[in-house]
Amino acid sequence: MKKNILKYTGILGLATILLNSCGPKENPPLVWFPDMYFPVAYNPLMKAEDAYSSHDNEIPAFVKQNGATGLYPVDGSVSQNKDGVIDVNNGTALSVDQYNAGYDASKAETVSPLNPANAQKDLERGKVLYERTCASCHGTGGDGQGAIVQSGAYSGVPNYADRELTVGSVHYVLTYGRNAMGSYAGQLTPGDRWRVSMYIMNEFKKQAAPAATADATQTNN
Repeated sequence: MKKNILKYTGILGLATILLNSCGPKENPPLVWFPDMYFPVAYNPLMKAEDAYSSHDNEIPAFVKQNGATGLYPVDGSVSQNKDGVIDVNNGTALSVDQYNAGYDASKAETVSPLNPANAQKDLERGKVLYERTCASCHGTGGDGQGAIVQSGAYSGVPNYADRELTVGSVHYVLTYGRNAMGSYAGQLTPGDRWRVSMYIMNEFKKQAAPAATADATQTNN
């Protein structure tokens, strides 16, 4: 008798599940982990928008920042931005005119805002970050012949020696991207973007000048 009860209960449960799974979808079931099905890439400095809910974040600390989830460190805690360099734009989307105006203005920046007393350490870290983040396309020699380019998967990467650059314009491109190159603001902190920019200017633009001088000397002779 007990076995029959268990048997009929199991059959009834299975039938209920099958009927519900094939039923109308006017009231779809809840999704337990919606971010897995509706991934949302968001800027922590801006209000997050998602595809599955119109519910606003009600946590007071976020509400005060118009929904932004990126918070400053609590007083007395260890700051995550020890360089004290903050992006002026804070992730806001730029129009074409705004981008171009910002890029032109960045060319006038010839000095990094980082502490000059730490320049040697900044250049050393900039080299590490460049080789880790940039060299695959731009090449370890800054000639635009990185491994990805040499493989034929990508082309059109410029040689730094052929470009008119300043430390400010390099930092601007790292922050906002340019042409086919996307922004690296999500991979590098503001301070580290300046370090990479410093390394590029120190390593590749300094190398380009003697080469040009040598060519001119040979031509004159």
